[in-house]
Amino acid sequence: MVNGGSGLGGGSPAAKDFGPFQPPIPNSQPPSSSRYGDVSRVLLRVLLLNLSVALAKIAFGYASGAISILSDGFHSLTDTASNVVGLVGLRAANQPADRDHPYGHRKFETVAAAGVVVFLVIVVLEVLRNAFNNLTGRADPPEISAAGFLIMAATLIINLAVVRYESSEAARLGSELLLADSMQTRGDIWTSLAVIAALAGVSMGLPVLDPIAALIVAGFIGHSGFQIAATTTRILSDGIVMSESDIEEVVMSVPGVVGCHRIRTRGSVDHVFLDLHVWFPGHMPLTDAHALSHDVKDLLMARYPQIADAVIHIEPPPAA
Repeated sequence: MVNGGSGLGGGSPAAKDFGPFQPPIPNSQPPSSSRYGDVSRVLLRVLLLNLSVALAKIAFGYASGAISILSDGFHSLTDTASNVVGLVGLRAANQPADRDHPYGHRKFETVAAAGVVVFLVIVVLEVLRNAFNNLTGRADPPEISAAGFLIMAATLIINLAVVRYESSEAARLGSELLLADSMQTRGDIWTSLAVIAALAGVSMGLPVLDPIAALIVAGFIGHSGFQIAATTTRILSDGIVMSESDIEEVVMSVPGVVGCHRIRTRGSVDHVFLDLHVWFPGHMPLTDAHALSHDVKDLLMARYPQIADAVIHIEPPPAA
């Protein structure tokens, strides 16, 4: 049996479908404390920018009564929650495996992401409540001024800057987490444009567009929550992560290997635990089979950097 080594090697930490949840970048680098520090600093800067955007929208939304702006502020607040989950995940991922956690501490990120789902449900309910009050006439129409357009334009520019900065840092550091987070911020740009369009409609005498835009934003938030819930459920239930055929293709490319079966993977897309049974010729000495199994392991972990640990069981081929 070959153990591919403990610890948290393999790929960069992800997010939240979160995240975490994008396929690995081809040029992903092996993790290191300095790299984790670089990614954390980028996330912290983005967190502060996202928080400023969210607070500005929420404050102006409450002041003006424009629930589309308020809802978009809550949507931006979900970005800060994702950033926090990412920072928690990075800190956990940088902790080495220990006696009590032989597989590392990576699932702390998954648990934190599951907590974000609860927060998103509360946000969606609040947005829907405000939209319902406006649609039924229980709330006064919003007061749209030039300040509303300035707030939305300024936060839109900040979002564009965040996307550009985070994307470039993701490429430089080979981080799936930063790449996934920048992709999520791209979605915020479209919701902000929808809100700006709704504000323009309200200013022209169509106040119903304000709650309609809020419902659209609620849909985006609900979709994000569903994606996070689906991803965390798969990880916590040890759902399959990688294609068995892809693993088998790499294993069978090693000269001397007769076959393989019982291929199992679990974990997150960028931090995979793999175990499988590999067949070697029955007459091959155990020491040779053991050495060849290390070749298989090294090739697998080189081809798929997201594999954190690979365990190979040595077996003779089944009797014909």
